[in-house]
Amino acid sequence: VWRASTASQRREGLGRAAAALARAMSDAKGPPFTLALFAGGCAGTSVDVALHPLDTVRTRLQSQEGFWKSGGFKGVYRGLFSAALGSAPGAAFFFSTYETMKKVIRANAGGQEHWTHHSGASACGEVAACLIRVPTAVVTQNMQVGHYNSFTEAVATTYQKRGFLGFYAGYGTTVFREIPFAFIQFPLYESFKKAWASFQGSETSAIQGASCGSIAGAIAGAATTPLDVAKTRIVLDSKKEPDARQYTGTVNTLSTIVKEEGVAALFKGIGPRVTWITIGGFIFFGAYEKSTELLRKTKLWD
Repeated sequence: VWRASTASQRREGLGRAAAALARAMSDAKGPPFTLALFAGGCAGTSVDVALHPLDTVRTRLQSQEGFWKSGGFKGVYRGLFSAALGSAPGAAFFFSTYETMKKVIRANAGGQEHWTHHSGASACGEVAACLIRVPTAVVTQNMQVGHYNSFTEAVATTYQKRGFLGFYAGYGTTVFREIPFAFIQFPLYESFKKAWASFQGSETSAIQGASCGSIAGAIAGAATTPLDVAKTRIVLDSKKEPDARQYTGTVNTLSTIVKEEGVAALFKGIGPRVTWITIGGFIFFGAYEKSTELLRKTKLWD
């Protein structure tokens, strides 16, 4: 399974991939938790690094200045360091919270399992993971559109202007995006997987499961694009002085965009976003399997 998102899909990307992995582990006897955590971190970082240029294009398409003024196709690797830096920690926060909440919810349900339990645990994991993803996105996205020329400049300037809370601009909107994503993708994934198994008369393979997760993630990603656009606008707007900021909250941002640019503007960057989630699932799956194989050879989990 692969529950993708968003460098900015980052942190999204890794969270969604981690969610998929955790769900797969709940369906069968998976690798030890710590092994899955390390392998997930390696795989998530691989996804964020490999698809960073696509994420940069998405961010620039969604920016208020527009794609070309934000850099066009130049410097698509801007912000790569910060994106990679936040990948593994984001996975750790997601995994630890997801596994803990899954046990808590199952215990309160009398030991019975239901798809809503996994979605609920996943949502809790997303809230925790955003504690890492959002600061990473604030730095990465502002670098992607050329607001800052280096990682140190981005961090220092953000702190000087807004303090520690400046790194959490758009946190609420990011959470509001991730939770619906979890509740849309997981039921779709289960439905696709059951339909495929019924069609072929046997359980789906790992690759087939990854395909179902990628398709479900693409649909969920498309549906939550307006929230992704709002999050990007809030993050990029946070660089301005308080009196000059145009976007101050999820609802306000969405209504302002519609009023000034039309409803279509809420779906800017939908192509790169959906592509990122779809391709990222397969990259994550392959990287995770290879990382697990190599880590097992160290004999640390015997």
